[in-house]
Amino acid sequence: MTTRKPRAKALATPTARAAKKPTSALAVVPEAVTAPAPTARNPLDLKVHAAIARTTLSVSPMSLLLATVDWAGHLAGSPGKRLELIGLAQEHARLLLEYAGSLALATPFNPAPHCVEPVPQDRRFAGEEWDRWPFNLMHQSFLLAEAWWQAATTGIAGVSRHHEHVVSFAARQLLDVFSPGNYLATNPLVLRHTFESGGLNLMRGLMNAAEDLQRLASGEPPVGTEDYMVGRDVAITPGKVVLRTPLMELIQYTPATDKVHPEPILIVPAWIMKYYILDLSPHNSLVKYLVDQGHTVFCISWKNPGPAERDFGMDDYLQLGFFAALDAINAIVPGAAIHAAGYCLGGTLLAIATAAMARDGDTRLATMTLFTAQTDFTEPGELALFIDEGQVSLLEAQMDEVGYLTAGQMAGAFQLLRSYDLLWSRIVGEYLMGERAPMNDLMAWNADATRMPARMHSQYLRQLFLNDALSEGRYRVGGRPVAMSDIDAPIFCVATLTDHVAPWRSVHKLHYLTPAEIHFVLTNGGHNAGIVSEPGRPRRRYQSLTRPAGANYMPPDDWLGLAPSHEGSWWPEWVAWLKARSSTPAAPPESGAPTLGYPVVCDAPGSYVLEK
Repeated sequence: MTTRKPRAKALATPTARAAKKPTSALAVVPEAVTAPAPTARNPLDLKVHAAIARTTLSVSPMSLLLATVDWAGHLAGSPGKRLELIGLAQEHARLLLEYAGSLALATPFNPAPHCVEPVPQDRRFAGEEWDRWPFNLMHQSFLLAEAWWQAATTGIAGVSRHHEHVVSFAARQLLDVFSPGNYLATNPLVLRHTFESGGLNLMRGLMNAAEDLQRLASGEPPVGTEDYMVGRDVAITPGKVVLRTPLMELIQYTPATDKVHPEPILIVPAWIMKYYILDLSPHNSLVKYLVDQGHTVFCISWKNPGPAERDFGMDDYLQLGFFAALDAINAIVPGAAIHAAGYCLGGTLLAIATAAMARDGDTRLATMTLFTAQTDFTEPGELALFIDEGQVSLLEAQMDEVGYLTAGQMAGAFQLLRSYDLLWSRIVGEYLMGERAPMNDLMAWNADATRMPARMHSQYLRQLFLNDALSEGRYRVGGRPVAMSDIDAPIFCVATLTDHVAPWRSVHKLHYLTPAEIHFVLTNGGHNAGIVSEPGRPRRRYQSLTRPAGANYMPPDDWLGLAPSHEGSWWPEWVAWLKARSSTPAAPPESGAPTLGYPVVCDAPGSYVLEK
């Protein structure tokens, strides 16, 4: 592979940026104008906007209106597109009529072929009952309507890409409400189950709904989570809390081997989640796996913020979180370089910190590992549907009242993104079929949601999602911009194939932001299940390929065609990668460093993770 020179680091300096600015007076824009901080808002406006947010479930009606007007206006001015849609509607009507006619001649041994097939991941109409009349005609009619609305909301000249995505998404959500699979009278599986059980499924479903409503009203977690208590069933890898700041507790895990690699591992989880997704049950705990492989592991456990933490910002998460943890590890394991690993938003924070350290000549990190973490936010996935100026402004008004973003608001957004998996399938399964889905440790963790401070979340949305300041060298740490192109530490980067939060192609953009060596892994699964992928788990596979330091950029589709495939978990490959960049094992360090100001505070998992 041919090599290239690293991206010019001078582009990250104010002097170089000034030299790049155009000379026209009309084109010269002060840097401060390119990424403005939100101005102080009128208190009355804040109250009104917060009330609107409560009424609309935190969805901006103005953003939705603007998207609809953009779509409808350009569709009205596109007679050719409208004629295409009329023709498509006629074609769909013809197909449906032909299908209805073929049903009359069909037999169990010679069924009528479908006029439209669902996409492979669509499980709504799976089952032979859906191929019996009249349910076959119902679901085929519904799928044709979906296909027509997909065509009607996309491919219209002049509509902004964001507005197209919003309108298309809204149309899908409205159509989902009318899916025949969601109702007793039009779902053949529910009808058969009702007939066979004599209606007991509906009684059980009614009891399930009443129990869920009672738990919701009282603030209790979902049914079954009591079987996965933190510190008893999950998050039980032995360790000690060796540092507590206003924002996090640092856990040092007890070694499981006589000797450990001298270079410790620091895990930086996202504060949008509780850290123990990486320390679930003993059989699928990534922390335990690392400890068992002879590593000294530290992990940050973020505080679940409340009104008192409303003014904590991104810089506080850097200083009171990552850098405070780094200082503690330097005291406990002096002289050793650190393998730092960040998950999701924690990975983005780690990338920011690593870029700042590279800028300042801080060489304390041996490597950087990112799990499903974005560093370029120009294509951030389906979450971008809820992130524009109007939506962020509405969220800021709502957060201003209470001081944080509630866990329920985040859960609502994810339910909309995966409405069938997280909403409709549950309604059908638990309330119509009367069957409780079995709880597991990952589901219980997912229900143990966290809040986010108002200031931090506003800065995160504006600086990263709206302004993409990190990838463009405009994100500031300590008053000065940082550049991803400064990072030269080896990088291990994991993305997941079906990630709705951090799409793998977006994660892959790291390749053109830094000239460092990147070992990129793409594993099957989603944002969480792809990471909690322990050895021995069935149906696990991944692809991996190393881009040498300074090598040419490889587009994601080219990477996909060249990267070798492997069966099983990617965890052993990461451990082998770390081992190749670690020293000969030696005696493990003691827990904490009392003489240097880092005494043992309490046993793991600490107190912050227990906060509700």
